[in-house]
Amino acid sequence: MTVGPDPSIRRHRDRRVPLVGLVAAGAAVCLAAGTGVGLATTGPAPPAATWHPGCTDDCPSVAAAPTPQGPPTRVRVPRIGVDSTLTVLGLDRSGALIPPTDFDTAGWYGGGPAPGDTGPAVLAGHLDSRRGPAVFARLDELRPGDRVDVWRGGQRLSFRVTGSIRARKDQFPTAAVYGPTPGAELRLVTCGGDFDRRSRHYRDNIVVFAVTEAPGPVLPDSAAG
Repeated sequence: MTVGPDPSIRRHRDRRVPLVGLVAAGAAVCLAAGTGVGLATTGPAPPAATWHPGCTDDCPSVAAAPTPQGPPTRVRVPRIGVDSTLTVLGLDRSGALIPPTDFDTAGWYGGGPAPGDTGPAVLAGHLDSRRGPAVFARLDELRPGDRVDVWRGGQRLSFRVTGSIRARKDQFPTAAVYGPTPGAELRLVTCGGDFDRRSRHYRDNIVVFAVTEAPGPVLPDSAAG
C-alpha cells in the first residue's frame, strides 16, 4: 500500500522513533511499498448481554454496549493535537493505498475492519506538504498509554497506544500490522525516516499501535468538536 509523498511533499524534520517491543517480523507491505495486503476479517457482533465474572445462573445480566455502525467519521489524538474528520481510503490498481487528497485530513482504509470491530483498523495521513506539517506530522511523539478517540455511528471509541515502530518501506511488518487480533485495535500510519530526493518519497513508515478501551458514551458526531 502507499501513502508516500508525491512531488508536492517537502522534506520534513526527521524524528527518530524507537522500536517498542510489540511488533513481530512479517512480510513486506506498507503504505508506500505498493505490495498486496493481507487483511483480517471482521469478527461477529458482541452478545446483547454479558454476565458478571464469577456469577451463577441467577446472577443479573449487564447490557453490553452496542456495536457502532457505519464508517468512522473523526479521529482525535489529544497528545499531538490531532482533531480530524476521516475520509474513506481505497486501493489503486496496483494494490497500493490511495492517500488522502487533503494533507490536513486523515483517512480510514475502508477495505479493512472499522474501528470498534474485531481486527486492526488502519488510519493513515500525510507527514507534511509544501505548506508545512500535515495531519500526522507528530505521530512519532505518541507513547504507550496515550489516548486515541475515534467517532463512529455517533459513539466515541477510545483506544490506548501500546507501542510504535519505524520500518523501511521494503521491510514492512505486514503480519503485525494487518494480521488478526483478538479485539478491536488501531494502526495509525504515516511516512518517516530520511527523504529520498531522487524518488521524492520518504524511505520509512511510522506505525502506531493501539488497543480498545471501554466504550465512551453515545454522543452525536458534533460532540467531537
